[in-house]
Amino acid sequence: MNKISEELIIAQLHDPATRAATFSYVVKKYSKPLYHHIRRIVLSHEDSDDILQNTFITAWNNISSFRGDSQLSTWLYRIATNETITFTSHKRPELQSLNDTTPIAEQLESDPYFSGSHAQALLLEAISTLPERQRMVFNMKYFDDMKYEDISKILNTSVGALKASYHIAVKKIEEYIKNRD
Repeated sequence: MNKISEELIIAQLHDPATRAATFSYVVKKYSKPLYHHIRRIVLSHEDSDDILQNTFITAWNNISSFRGDSQLSTWLYRIATNETITFTSHKRPELQSLNDTTPIAEQLESDPYFSGSHAQALLLEAISTLPERQRMVFNMKYFDDMKYEDISKILNTSVGALKASYHIAVKKIEEYIKNRD
């Protein structure tokens, strides 16, 4: 399938005759950006893959209720974000294990699926110290280059609150990195 308009994609997703093929196109188009969005929050490749799969299962199961009030990408990011929040809230005790004292930067650098530098690992470590909402806002704005209006729709909050959250997150990250040097 060539690049097609969002309106056509939505129409084809609502048509039982073209739904499966169009959804396959959507999965191919959005898998990589959604994976990276999820991975920056949970940091684990395996967990990110599981959450991504759950995201697309949820999207498939709810495609008939998608009315097109927002962009398809916004709807998918919202599902991915909700799936990630659900995952992290269930796994929180395991994620905060007292037995694992290895800094996140070192864990990432030893992860065969992580291809970044030490500076990138340190940035991700700093981001991981943020409260969940600030971490998501920072990731969507900094890495995904999303507009505050789109993030507002995904997280269901005001643009003003997002700007404040992003500003505070940047300050905390700068402080964390400064103290690690």
